[in-house]
Amino acid sequence: MKENIGLIDRMIRFVVAIVFIVMGFTLSPWWFIVAAAALITGLMGYCGLYTLLGVNTCGKTESKQSAKKAKKKK
Repeated sequence: MKENIGLIDRMIRFVVAIVFIVMGFTLSPWWFIVAAAALITGLMGYCGLYTLLGVNTCGKTESKQSAKKAKKKK
Protein backbone atom coordinates (compact mmCIF):
# COMPACT_ATOMS: atom_id res chain seq x y z
CA MET A 1 0.00 0.00 0.00
CA LYS A 2 1.33 3.38 -1.01
CA GLU A 3 0.97 6.16 1.55
CA ASN A 4 -1.63 8.73 0.61
CA ILE A 5 -2.03 10.63 3.89
CA GLY A 6 0.26 13.55 4.65
CA LEU A 7 1.58 14.70 8.01
CA ILE A 8 -1.05 17.39 8.61
CA ASP A 9 -3.83 14.97 7.66
CA ARG A 10 -2.43 12.43 10.13
CA MET A 11 -2.35 15.00 12.93
CA ILE A 12 -5.96 15.94 12.22
CA ARG A 13 -6.97 12.28 12.32
CA PHE A 14 -5.27 11.81 15.71
CA VAL A 15 -7.02 14.85 17.18
CA VAL A 16 -10.37 13.69 15.76
CA ALA A 17 -9.75 10.22 17.20
CA ILE A 18 -9.17 11.69 20.66
CA VAL A 19 -12.39 13.69 20.40
CA PHE A 20 -14.31 10.57 19.32
CA ILE A 21 -12.83 8.54 22.17
CA VAL A 22 -14.11 11.15 24.64
CA MET A 23 -17.49 11.06 22.90
CA GLY A 24 -17.45 7.28 23.21
CA PHE A 25 -17.07 7.54 26.95
CA THR A 26 -19.69 10.23 27.38
CA LEU A 27 -22.33 9.58 24.70
CA SER A 28 -22.30 6.21 23.03
CA PRO A 29 -19.78 3.40 22.57
CA TRP A 30 -20.33 3.53 18.80
CA TRP A 31 -17.98 6.50 18.61
CA PHE A 32 -15.10 4.14 19.44
CA ILE A 33 -15.49 2.55 16.00
CA VAL A 34 -15.01 5.90 14.28
CA ALA A 35 -12.08 6.66 16.58
CA ALA A 36 -10.47 3.33 15.74
CA ALA A 37 -10.82 3.99 12.01
CA ALA A 38 -9.22 7.43 12.37
CA LEU A 39 -6.36 6.04 14.47
CA ILE A 40 -5.66 3.09 12.19
CA THR A 41 -5.62 5.14 9.00
CA GLY A 42 -3.48 7.79 10.70
CA LEU A 43 -0.94 5.24 11.90
CA MET A 44 -0.79 3.39 8.58
CA GLY A 45 -0.66 6.52 6.46
CA TYR A 46 -3.08 4.95 4.01
CA CYS A 47 -6.77 5.59 3.47
CA GLY A 48 -8.75 3.32 1.15
CA LEU A 49 -11.39 5.96 0.56
CA TYR A 50 -8.71 8.41 -0.57
CA THR A 51 -7.53 5.82 -3.10
CA LEU A 52 -11.04 5.40 -4.48
CA LEU A 53 -11.48 9.17 -4.76
CA GLY A 54 -7.98 9.76 -6.14
CA VAL A 55 -6.93 11.98 -3.24
CA ASN A 56 -3.33 12.19 -2.05
CA THR A 57 -2.38 14.56 0.76
CA CYS A 58 1.27 13.50 0.93
CA GLY A 59 2.18 16.44 -1.26
CA LYS A 60 5.68 17.08 -2.49
CA THR A 61 7.45 14.91 0.07
CA GLU A 62 6.38 11.80 -1.77
CA SER A 63 7.72 13.10 -5.07
CA LYS A 64 11.04 13.90 -3.34
CA GLN A 65 11.22 10.34 -2.06
CA SER A 66 10.49 9.03 -5.55
CA ALA A 67 13.26 11.22 -6.97
CA LYS A 68 15.73 9.89 -4.40
CA LYS A 69 14.79 6.31 -5.29
CA ALA A 70 15.24 7.04 -8.98
CA LYS A 71 18.71 8.49 -8.34
CA LYS A 72 19.71 5.40 -6.34
CA LYS A 73 18.66 3.11 -9.21
CA LYS A 74 20.95 4.94 -11.65
